[in-house]
Amino acid sequence: MSGLQTPLRILIVDSHGQPVRWAALPRAARYYASGKVVTDLGENLFAMSGGYQERSGLRSEFVTSSIVMIRGRHRVPMTHAHVGLTKHRLFARDRNMCAYCGGQFVEADLTVEHIVPVSRGGRHEWTNVVTACRSCNTRKGNRRPEEARMPLLFVPYAVCRNEGFILSNRRILADQMAFLQATLPKHSRWAHA
Repeated sequence: MSGLQTPLRILIVDSHGQPVRWAALPRAARYYASGKVVTDLGENLFAMSGGYQERSGLRSEFVTSSIVMIRGRHRVPMTHAHVGLTKHRLFARDRNMCAYCGGQFVEADLTVEHIVPVSRGGRHEWTNVVTACRSCNTRKGNRRPEEARMPLLFVPYAVCRNEGFILSNRRILADQMAFLQATLPKHSRWAHA
């Protein structure tokens, strides 16, 4: 175990190992206080100090790991099983790489590119969007990649729930990342990051 860390976010998983949520330290403390914690899984420790105990005069302290397993299986409502498509998540899925020229760019120089343009019946969904630099997006215009003679360098895909957890937290610890990566499909760009 490593030493105590500055609080980031704790990965809460159910007793079947399915991610439930990212939680701030006070919420993780509530899981412990209510007896819902089965075990700690993470390698990193986080601490939170409370008030002073009247009898002993000692300050209370709560310590948790970076991954906490809670009782039960938390069924994911169908509305939450789908990972919402956002610009940030798309850029993270594609690792800030333009799907046409292969260049790496900062977010400010990237666009959401619809493979089949919306004006031509394309949908705004994971399997029809890729990350593109502004230059390639302009060059492709309102055409399909084959019409513009701009083949895709990689195939777009819909992200799974665990990948959604990775894409929604910019400060994931190594043990949390390894836990989430263990169940990613092989086609995920985060499976072996």
